[in-house]
Amino acid sequence: MPTEENKKVILKVKDLKKHYTGGEIKALDGVTIDICKGDVVVVIGPSGSGKSTFLRSLNLLEQPTEGSIIFDGVDIAKKKYRGEDGKFHRLNIDEYRKRMGMVFQHFNLFPHMTIMDNMTLAPIKVKGMKKEDAEQKAQGLLNRVGLGDRAGAYPSQLSGGQKQRVAIVRALMMEPDVMLFDEPTSALDPEMVGEVLEVMKELAHTGMTMIIVTHEMGFAREVGKRIIFMADGKIVEQGGPEEIFGNPKNPRLQAFLKKVL
Repeated sequence: MPTEENKKVILKVKDLKKHYTGGEIKALDGVTIDICKGDVVVVIGPSGSGKSTFLRSLNLLEQPTEGSIIFDGVDIAKKKYRGEDGKFHRLNIDEYRKRMGMVFQHFNLFPHMTIMDNMTLAPIKVKGMKKEDAEQKAQGLLNRVGLGDRAGAYPSQLSGGQKQRVAIVRALMMEPDVMLFDEPTSALDPEMVGEVLEVMKELAHTGMTMIIVTHEMGFAREVGKRIIFMADGKIVEQGGPEEIFGNPKNPRLQAFLKKVL
């Protein structure tokens, strides 16, 4: 059973909109959702439904047109916030991005750096971690995902699945409060998908708060505590995996599942 701590709302999204070309294209059209600590939320839906735009908006890689993203009590969609002193302060979004790990479709590893250097760069430069401590932590994470012997390798020497596993544990090096995954297996060859999903399953079991955009329906059903179905920039239906996959109510969701299952 979840504890009260696990029920704490860590992200509160309210009426989030992202419009392009003067409002003609509504990538997001009024998304409202609460994400609680320890939630594993899986976002599914057809291409162009707004899934990735929603995810990228959460850490302001996309600047919303309207709406609120309240992260740990502060609306990060606003340029300023009122501090405890009652005065307005300019928001430093980088401070909040440190607390949201992001894993993309493509691995974004620095090709000229070893795996160890890729993993320790941000903790040393951004968090001020000592080099020895960062390397010890990185080695532990690499061991955990079965890549302990690859610390001295370069990205070009790794398979796609191995690179994506490195990308995941690199994000974990920053000890984020939330992990965002934007279709992390879509650029992989089919035989490499499983090894990445296994790492994500293990991470979900540790209690990490995760928001995952994926086309892997079996994974969504197995790991997601809450499934969100998006279409036309809106959340059309949401619920537990048994509800969404076993008893879908919205005709749009029913049609989507017929195509993908």
